[in-house]
Amino acid sequence: MTPPASPSARAAATPLAALLPYGALMASLLSVTVGASLAKQMFPLVGAAGATALRLFFAALMLCAVFRPWRGGWRADPRALLLYGGTLGVMNLSFYSSLAYIPLGIAIAVEFTGPLAVAVWTSRRRIDFLWILLAVAGLALLLPTPAHGARLDWRGIGFALLAGCCWAVYILVGKRVAGAYGAAGSAWGVALGTLVAVPVGTYHAGASLLAPSVLALGLAVALFSSAIPYSFEMVALRRLPSNTFSTLLSAEPAVGALMGFLMLGERLTATQWLAIGLVIASSVGAAMSAGYGGRRPPVEEAEPPAPL
Repeated sequence: MTPPASPSARAAATPLAALLPYGALMASLLSVTVGASLAKQMFPLVGAAGATALRLFFAALMLCAVFRPWRGGWRADPRALLLYGGTLGVMNLSFYSSLAYIPLGIAIAVEFTGPLAVAVWTSRRRIDFLWILLAVAGLALLLPTPAHGARLDWRGIGFALLAGCCWAVYILVGKRVAGAYGAAGSAWGVALGTLVAVPVGTYHAGASLLAPSVLALGLAVALFSSAIPYSFEMVALRRLPSNTFSTLLSAEPAVGALMGFLMLGERLTATQWLAIGLVIASSVGAAMSAGYGGRRPPVEEAEPPAPL
């Protein structure tokens, strides 16, 4: 028979257990941004579309192997499922396309306008206008004008904004899909997104996608961008209130900027760091004002994981 733990051992274990969801979410953010950095290194080989195709293809195989979505069928809400999968494919294509023109941290910051818009729209409080102003100020600092941000390519900003719009749709439709299909909905969504991305990637990259080194890199991108962060986020979602999860998730642009510097050598100006800070502040504020008041929602109600 195992002896009961001593009071000192229980005291030591409690803070560690309390820190577990926070560590899991930070590990998820690091994994997602590492995956995006690896994907960007594939661009000289297969382009942004080719990298997207391989990432979603391998991610679909992984998720389908785990959740086996065919067992539950697809008839529960096929219209929402098609919209969810199509949006997921376009979102990943546009986000990776933005990385071909602008640094990783800035692309993530611009893309965050999507979930920010959803948070503000669903909150309906006067203070939300402050978060809108902060986000607009941050985006204004990133616009490629002669006064500031002249080195940024407007195509990268445009693709990142498109990815943000898709992210907003992904969140709203994702709740409906999660209610109809449960965890298997993510596998269905990625599989359908692959049907969007693979033809585009094949058209742009052709047979280069089948090179062993490219396939290995694509598998690594899928692991770091999908399988690993999804597992960590499930741990965090089960133990954190929804508004706390969203608030901590707002650190992703800064983590992306750091990974962009460490892995890709992307250096940002002070103005660009200020812009990222403003977007993070607006996201944190929106998440706090639109929170659940400390109630821990079930996984099905929580915001879908970040789809980088």
